Amino acid sequence: MQGSIAPQTIQPGYGGNPQVVAGQPGMQPQVTVMPRPPGIPGVPPGLEYLSQIDQLLVHQQVELVEVLTGFQCENKYQVKNILGQQVYFAAEESGVCERLCCGSSRGFVIHIVDNLGQEVIRVSREFKCCAGCNWCANCLCCAFEIQIEAPVGQVVGIVRQLQSCMKPRYGIFDADMRQIFYAEGPTCICQGICCTQDVNFNIYTPDRVTKVGKMSKQWSGVAREVFSNANNFCVSFPLDLDVRMKATLLGTLFLVDFMYFEEKQNSSN
Repeated sequence: MQGSIAPQTIQPGYGGNPQVVAGQPGMQPQVTVMPRPPGIPGVPPGLEYLSQIDQLLVHQQVELVEVLTGFQCENKYQVKNILGQQVYFAAEESGVCERLCCGSSRGFVIHIVDNLGQEVIRVSREFKCCAGCNWCANCLCCAFEIQIEAPVGQVVGIVRQLQSCMKPRYGIFDADMRQIFYAEGPTCICQGICCTQDVNFNIYTPDRVTKVGKMSKQWSGVAREVFSNANNFCVSFPLDLDVRMKATLLGTLFLVDFMYFEEKQNSSN
């Protein structure tokens, strides 16, 4: 769909302690990064960070042009650990026409780079003109689906929208299309000045009985929620989960953002 793009910013290397480095455009001037763990045999390069993490915080950047003009820009996100150290930086690649004409239904590629600017995860979604309705998601042409690669060129997970009457539901699969997890959101996805609680999408085992984690859309404050398209998210998972599935759950978070929160913010703008 889209070609690859070079990361916008390449940051310095790592030391034994957290480092403070120059940030990407639009971010705070200084960013503390997570020290790079030693390589782990059998783990794709760049995913060794995830071996030490059971929770990720994802902060979408405020785009000034978008706030002032309403023009839909490509999304950018900081991905941090619970200490506030940057683990990854994610940048959307999508076509201008699709952003303007298709809104949150657009196809996209999310390039996720480490603090050296090396792309370690790629999340892709093709544009489907009929997709999005939960009732029709039993048909593949009407179900949104993302593919997660880590490293680029090697598929490690696939996430597919599932049919439902009301609640948003997702099947989370490995590269061989074996279902690993099932995710389900609330019936009413509502967040505003009078309703500021987190919107939770719970993650279960395939039998839909045992809860193993969750994805949350967090309230960002009145000004940020009303006047910008920037959202804050959190995803949690078992510490001992395979890093490839952790990367897949991170990708799932972007799908949830585009399906349920990008459109809401665009309508507000």
